[in-house]
Amino acid sequence: MVRCVDVHKSYQLGQRRVEALRGLSLEINESGFYGVMGASGSGKSTLLHLIAALDTPDQGEVSISGRRINDLSERELTMFRRREIGIIFQQFNLIPTMTAKQNVQLPGLLAGESQKQLDDRSDELLEALGVGDRKGHRPDALSGGEQQRVAIARALFFSPGLLLADEPTGNLDSRSSDELWALLAEIAQQHDLTVVMVTHEPSAATHCRRIFVLNDGVITGHFETEGLDVSGVATRYQQLVG
Repeated sequence: MVRCVDVHKSYQLGQRRVEALRGLSLEINESGFYGVMGASGSGKSTLLHLIAALDTPDQGEVSISGRRINDLSERELTMFRRREIGIIFQQFNLIPTMTAKQNVQLPGLLAGESQKQLDDRSDELLEALGVGDRKGHRPDALSGGEQQRVAIARALFFSPGLLLADEPTGNLDSRSSDELWALLAEIAQQHDLTVVMVTHEPSAATHCRRIFVLNDGVITGHFETEGLDVSGVATRYQQLVG
């Protein structure tokens, strides 16, 4: 599902060149809920952008669902992202003038789906995510947890094989965060979906099946979370950061 081989990516910041990824390799071959843990500046956002086909590597290979994104044109990348990859963000990114239902319908609307398809799919997703009774409300009338569920519904509109989560609970309280992490794990299991979340929180990582540790632009190791509590995850993370 996700394969990165010797990936390098750098950016120009003023007068200096910053190496965000320095020969990173990562492979996920099965559905499930996975986490990428790393401190600020470790390269998490850069890696997420590459896996999301929002950017391409300077060197190395990134393949998603068996397709090398290095080989795709900008138009092909746009179509690939729309159909194959769902993304949820920390800031929700809902359009404030649209209702929850209209926000969920947006990917299908842009793709030219019929109104019946838009209505049926958005109703199905909102009900499945527990916010069906909020579909007529705009984002400012929804709680943070409800807004994030709407954002997840939007990301799942085309039933992608890969769902990416960028620090998805950064704007939520602890209770809503726990509920959302459990929901992502449930979605991965029920829909045979690969969910990859970048995070720095051990409490988030406990919900994942496996954690990949990212430090200074490379994956320094990975570990399974079964049987580990928050303290156990934090300890294993520190061991692999070095």
